[in-house]
Amino acid sequence: MFGVPLTFAAPLALAALVALPALWILLRVTPPRPQRIHFPPLALMADLLPKRETPARTPPWLLILRMLAAACLILAVAGPVWNPGGIGAASGRNPLLLILDNGVVAAHDWRDRLRAATDEIEAAARDGRPVALVASAEPPAPFEAKAPAAALERLRAIKPRPHLGDRGAHLASIGTFLERVPGASIVWISDGVRGVGEADFATSLGEMAARHGSAVTVLKAERSPALALEGSPVQPGEKLSAQVLRAEGNGRDAGLVRALDQKGLPLAESRFTLEPEARETRVSFDLPVELRNAIARLEIEGERSAGAVVLMDERGKRRRVGLVFGGTLDQAQPLLAPTYYLAKALTPFADVQQPRGGQGTAESIGQMLDNQVSVLALADVGALDERTLARVEQFVDEGGLLLRFAGPRLAAGNDPLVPVRLRRGGRSLGGTLSWDRPRTLAAFAPESPFAGLNPPADIGVRRQILAEPDGDLPGKTWAALEDGTPIVTAQKRGQGLVVLFHVTADTTWSNLPLSGLFVDMLRRVVGLAGPSAKLGEGDGRPAKAALLAPRLTLDGFGALGSPPASATAVPADFADRAGPEHPPGFYGTAEGGIAVNALAPGDRLQPLDLTGLKGARTGSLAGAETLDLRALLFTLALALLALDTLAGLWLGGFFRKFGRVSHGKAAPAALLLPALLGLALVFAPPPARAQESPANRPNGIESALATRLAFVVTGDAATDTASRAGLSGLSQMLAARTALEPGEPAGLNPEKDELAFYPLIYWPIVAGRPQPSEAAIRKIDAFMRNGGTVIFDTRDAQTARPGGPPSPEAAYLRKMLATLEVPELEPVPADHVLTKAFYLVDSFPGRFGTGQTWVETIPPAGEGGERRPARAGDGVTPLIITGNDLAAAWAVGRNGEPLYPVTGGDQRQREMAFRGGINIVIYTLTGNYKADQVHVPALLERLGQ
Repeated sequence: MFGVPLTFAAPLALAALVALPALWILLRVTPPRPQRIHFPPLALMADLLPKRETPARTPPWLLILRMLAAACLILAVAGPVWNPGGIGAASGRNPLLLILDNGVVAAHDWRDRLRAATDEIEAAARDGRPVALVASAEPPAPFEAKAPAAALERLRAIKPRPHLGDRGAHLASIGTFLERVPGASIVWISDGVRGVGEADFATSLGEMAARHGSAVTVLKAERSPALALEGSPVQPGEKLSAQVLRAEGNGRDAGLVRALDQKGLPLAESRFTLEPEARETRVSFDLPVELRNAIARLEIEGERSAGAVVLMDERGKRRRVGLVFGGTLDQAQPLLAPTYYLAKALTPFADVQQPRGGQGTAESIGQMLDNQVSVLALADVGALDERTLARVEQFVDEGGLLLRFAGPRLAAGNDPLVPVRLRRGGRSLGGTLSWDRPRTLAAFAPESPFAGLNPPADIGVRRQILAEPDGDLPGKTWAALEDGTPIVTAQKRGQGLVVLFHVTADTTWSNLPLSGLFVDMLRRVVGLAGPSAKLGEGDGRPAKAALLAPRLTLDGFGALGSPPASATAVPADFADRAGPEHPPGFYGTAEGGIAVNALAPGDRLQPLDLTGLKGARTGSLAGAETLDLRALLFTLALALLALDTLAGLWLGGFFRKFGRVSHGKAAPAALLLPALLGLALVFAPPPARAQESPANRPNGIESALATRLAFVVTGDAATDTASRAGLSGLSQMLAARTALEPGEPAGLNPEKDELAFYPLIYWPIVAGRPQPSEAAIRKIDAFMRNGGTVIFDTRDAQTARPGGPPSPEAAYLRKMLATLEVPELEPVPADHVLTKAFYLVDSFPGRFGTGQTWVETIPPAGEGGERRPARAGDGVTPLIITGNDLAAAWAVGRNGEPLYPVTGGDQRQREMAFRGGINIVIYTLTGNYKADQVHVPALLERLGQ
């Protein structure tokens, strides 16, 4: 039985259709209004017998017109919605197998995908067919057909996964289902991108469907619309760059990639363009090292997907390397000095710094340490003075990496800053270890940081510094020659690492600095600098066996949050793409963790090949759009009522009298003019409101020329009036008590208006109003990320109960903020800047004084025990949540009189509300400068001395 894809938001209103027959009878027995005949003495005889008789009953055509108008009004009130079903599974009694792609690339058009799946399940429900639902990015598991209601419940629980799907893993369970339920209709809602290791899923599915007599329908976008970023940013030269990917040309040929820090604040942005059929392009960021190393995340603007996000850890940061050569000035010649070879090898992946010429070795080392380098490379530096030696030892103990290269001075000295005991003057091997011919490098051990690199056979070592035999020498050896003598050794000291190359950094002892292997070895060594290096005790080898627990993970839409229960730890050297057990995110501690991304380096998006799916029907997701018919029915009802009015005037003889006045010449025009006027009134756009003054126009140039407070227009007249009056009263107090003279407050629609003009937005929560749109939420998110502050006022201080269920306003706010990256919140601490930005206050009352005020959590105490009452960055909390109804306490009338009473026994509550509001505004505009007030006693004491 075929069902009609028409649903009603209020189906009970259709019961009014039963009254239509009674309305027909009522209109039929009620005649039109009788014609009124005037009685002038001279026209008595002419008007006694009118030329047209008044009908005794309403004409049938007028009855039909009025019945249609009444039916349109009843149907419009019922809220009809047209749900086209697309080309989904054929109707019948066979069960429906719905395959839904929910991998990382499915997040871009997830709403269309979800709507198409819902339409298919509802169509099956109308036909009474059971439904089996398979999400391709979920772990494979047996499944069976269930009632459509149960399938809808499971569909609502399915979300986009932050990793590539593996459809092939579900082939076995799909085959088992088709064997058990032959002839089932298959609908595959595809993302159009080939999955992990996927070769012929479509072919295998087509073969199974043909074998079991099942029809296959594929619903997908004409071209896959998703954009993604390659898993690891590449840093050629001195620029950070990333690769933008797509499966095929989809019309999205331009966009913006943003670089964000750990707090989500933008640091840089770069635009990209793609050729119409190009599938990838590269974007670059030219930034100073300090900003580049502060980047924690790259993302494609507007692409809400974990695949469009690249998380960066310490491994992706450029290290600052200081080079110091211990030779004389005449030896430090271009193209000859060891630092020349080191600089050429390190420049592609590190920021290389060298001291100014004419300085001694101690002064050069001191200058590099003053520049806060991460790696200190010493080429043929011998013994150091006590002061310099102490500074270098402290640098290593605090986590620095000391990279040393051999040479005559190091061989002749007795330096403690080496990983192994060196044989003094042992530059040549005697006895059986003859240096008659150069030796080459042996293969690297699996536990060495150089594991995986292949030493070329043409590398020759002519001289080296020998290490004294020791029991722990093999554990400290990272690389060795063919005869087993160490060529690279390392040792962990404190939090840092000391690495020694037993050859020079130039070509005097070996040709290793001329090879590409030298660059790769230095890249591995420099990568161990910083807090991300997990090193074993004593030997300096990376602790590869260490496991890192998930700390923060991305969901399918690219938002960071708490890791799911299914997330497991990864090894410290994990370099693969994310998967079901290892979602993308940060693993380990904030100081020494690693980042896992949805795509791995080298991954590319490939279009899905459906040629092997023989006999399948294909359709577009666009057919799943719904159409709200209420506006059309209301417009039609108004038009019919306008025609009914014109018909009543005509039956009453109005137009005939009007025609006689014009001697019959203008009668047709007189009949046409009212009809045109009626239709114009029905279809004309709404008139512009008088609210166009600069004070109330949010996007005018005046908003940029004056500081204004803003509030969100909720649609509730009483709430919006109180918000405007409250911010107006607060603005008057600011002008009277501070140097700030704000303009008139502005009412905003977050979805349509520009928010960047306003430093502070007040948002009263009205539980009965619809939730803001996704576009509005994203704009509010961007506003808070860029330094703006939003006050969310639930106004439920009197109804909320601690420990009880949330109030309707609190539940509304929780739902609204569910998709925002809301920081951890805490009640306003006693030492927060908000409490002393202008006045010294200890609470923030409004109309009510019992509610709690929440702000972003203050960072924990530092090493000195001081707890700074402001966060990093701009120092302003992005949101303030309260329930005290602040605007009602600030609201004043034209003469300055309060408009709403305050509750509570404190007579000064309104004054304290104004003081708290002034503090909030001053804090929003000035940040955390008042945090330094804690140092005033010490400063005054010094001034007194």
